Amino acid sequence: MSRVGKMPIALPAGAEVTISTEQITIKGPQGVLSQSLNGLVTVANDNGTLSFSPANDGREANAMSGTLRALVNNMVNGVTKGFEKKLNLVGVGYKAQAQGDKLNLSLGFSHPVVHAMPTGVTCTTPTPTEILIKGIDKQKVGQVAAEVRAYRSPEPYKGKGVRYADEVVVIKETKKK
Repeated sequence: MSRVGKMPIALPAGAEVTISTEQITIKGPQGVLSQSLNGLVTVANDNGTLSFSPANDGREANAMSGTLRALVNNMVNGVTKGFEKKLNLVGVGYKAQAQGDKLNLSLGFSHPVVHAMPTGVTCTTPTPTEILIKGIDKQKVGQVAAEVRAYRSPEPYKGKGVRYADEVVVIKETKKK
């Protein structure tokens, strides 16, 4: 059996779970998330502890139990604490400004870049060179951060561009005569 799938998930205070035949829904102080269930995995709720087990002895069922357990664990963390990604802008004149559900970026292009935030994801700019993306869905937060980074990913010679806060950009040496 999958080592990840064997570990139970303890529901923190304030989190409620509803398991139906097709989906699992988790409600918490931050919001509500739901995930469709696979027929290869059985989910059990034992007094606030979720356990996942494969429905048969197949390899695919074993893999799905670990995958579903990881997804549901991310949902539990999202509705209780939430997720955030921090991006930094490095470069002369590079700046960001959050306006409602839009993020305005000046990244050295001849035009401003405007990125619309999807529902459930918020964006703030504590300083003009920092972007903080928050939400309850880990996949959405990571995808939005990747899309913003893709507008101008860090280049290897000066390190200019949009990078994650914990990202290390290895600077190459320039060509010598």
